Amino acid sequence: MRGVEATLSESRTILANASGDPIEATWLGRLDYHAAHALQKRLVDQRASGRIDDQLLLLEHPAVLTLGKHSDPGHILATTDELARRGIPIERIERGGEVTYHGPGQLVAYPIVRLHDRGVLLRPFVRALEAALVETCAAFGVAAARRDGQPGCWCDPDGADPRKIGALGLRVERGVSYHGIALNVTVDLRDFDLIDACGMPGVRSTSIARELGDHDARPSTASVERAARVFASAFATAIDAPLNVMS
Repeated sequence: MRGVEATLSESRTILANASGDPIEATWLGRLDYHAAHALQKRLVDQRASGRIDDQLLLLEHPAVLTLGKHSDPGHILATTDELARRGIPIERIERGGEVTYHGPGQLVAYPIVRLHDRGVLLRPFVRALEAALVETCAAFGVAAARRDGQPGCWCDPDGADPRKIGALGLRVERGVSYHGIALNVTVDLRDFDLIDACGMPGVRSTSIARELGDHDARPSTASVERAARVFASAFATAIDAPLNVMS
């Protein structure tokens, strides 16, 4: 299993020629999915035209299911009536990947980064995001790592009981990344029973709280904000960027 130092070292090596321009991180709290998506699109347009620096949006969403551009809706296990009763919408979006659940207690991070300016290709950029996920877990005392062929972040990825703690799905337009990662902090893990997480039947989802033995943790925006600050610092380090933190 890859440890924190190995994963972070790999990301630093492949991003050794990255630009030293800053990235601005903003904590947005709990934000509706439509509003966050519209904000990303506006920022992508501004970043592509050079009107703003790279951005990192940090937030959590109300409960929502998102489907990647080519994903199979058959991986949604809940009925339409059940989702309607619980007020959980389904959003088909332009990122890669399969169905994903977002909800309270889960950190979502959207990097709006012009990749060419940092001298980085998409795969190394993915590795940097994974390294930041791994380091964030480690900061809270949870051992996690990459899993070859399955983007994101896992606990015991090569063991008898692999558990997915972080998801990853990106889109690049005009050389600018958006969408990003989701890290389970204090999320209600029962909500993952609604789907085959990331299109993988039988995959078991976990969270930082669960891995620390807190089986009764309730979703907490405060816990997500704490994780957001750790992730922002880890990601900036992984891409060799000064971090400007905005409230």
